[in-house]
Amino acid sequence: MPVVDTLALKTPTRASLASFVPAPVPQAVQLAPVGGSFYNKSVAWRAGGLRRRGRSSRLLCLPKFMNQKRMLIIPLCELAHGQEADVFVQLTAKDEGVARNGKPYFRVTFRDAGREARTFLWRDSAHYEECRTQWRKGEFYKVRGVYRDTSYGPQLELHKVRPVEEKDREDGFDESHCQPSSAFNPERLYEQLHTLAKDEIENPPLRALTVGLLESNRSALLTLPAAVRNHHNFSGGYLEHVLSVARNARMLVDKYLADYGDTQPPISRDLVIAGAVLHDIGKLRELEAPDGAPAYTVAGELIGHVLQGRDIVRETAASHALDPALLLHLEHIIVSHQRLPEWGSPKPPMTIEALLVHFADDVDAKFQMMYIALRDDPQAGPFTSNNNPLKQKLYRGPK
Repeated sequence: MPVVDTLALKTPTRASLASFVPAPVPQAVQLAPVGGSFYNKSVAWRAGGLRRRGRSSRLLCLPKFMNQKRMLIIPLCELAHGQEADVFVQLTAKDEGVARNGKPYFRVTFRDAGREARTFLWRDSAHYEECRTQWRKGEFYKVRGVYRDTSYGPQLELHKVRPVEEKDREDGFDESHCQPSSAFNPERLYEQLHTLAKDEIENPPLRALTVGLLESNRSALLTLPAAVRNHHNFSGGYLEHVLSVARNARMLVDKYLADYGDTQPPISRDLVIAGAVLHDIGKLRELEAPDGAPAYTVAGELIGHVLQGRDIVRETAASHALDPALLLHLEHIIVSHQRLPEWGSPKPPMTIEALLVHFADDVDAKFQMMYIALRDDPQAGPFTSNNNPLKQKLYRGPK
């Protein structure tokens, strides 16, 4: 529900006044709360004055004397193409670049809990110097601008930008509204993953290793994203992804054990489940999100999560009576789960267990990419654009 901004006022033009019809104005204009809220936490207000034809008076509030217009505050994720509004957003990226003609620019990304939008600031633009010297990644801003759906993705045409102030909370600002999070309760995700590892892994040292790593890192795992971009890149995304991968892997190993019980060497169900639970454990060292925006640590940039995951498992195994051959197989699952060197794996899957974990992981990541693209792509018609992590059009049927 939009919230009226009482801070920034504009004088309406003759053309804009033509789209309004008068509404009865009481002698003493009183503000009264209406239903609806900004992410269900703030309060929208309605006052006597003017009402736009065909629109609820909740959506616009003009003062009694009809000489000023108050800009609406609307979540970024609810803006339609071409709509102007004030939004509360977090700055999640500020990348400096130089065009082919030598002209410098900044590519800035703003987001709320449901959408990211970029803006390009060239050296001669109004906000370039302010961006260069004052804007900081992770900080929150009140932005007035026009939202655009483009072939390059969502973009914001900036009109005004300022850091949020404490008084903005009266208009609905809340940090959590600018930070995406899992749709599932992270506490519940953790408990389900912990139970799966404890109940499904039969080998005692392997079970103790896997469960122990979950328990010793519980606090960090509850908010850890699974990635910086592309899939599950939000608070709680790690647990959402890893639990799904573990369930996929359990389903696959049970299917192939039932169909090919004579496989030699025998398929290790314990290794498949432990490998699925721990395949991304290196992201504890690869990723950080102190301000809610996922980013790589220095070790993450230099080494990545694949090798650091192997390191974490090897370090932890030193205090468990784990068979060396079993540990080697577990390490191989971790280092090969991405399959390709360009995706971070030094080796491809060379065991059945590693193969099953790889595909259990890959299908969950790609499903989430496709789910988000189908949900968020604004393009009309039966196909989406190819502006998504899969870099391809997706078919969603006739509309």
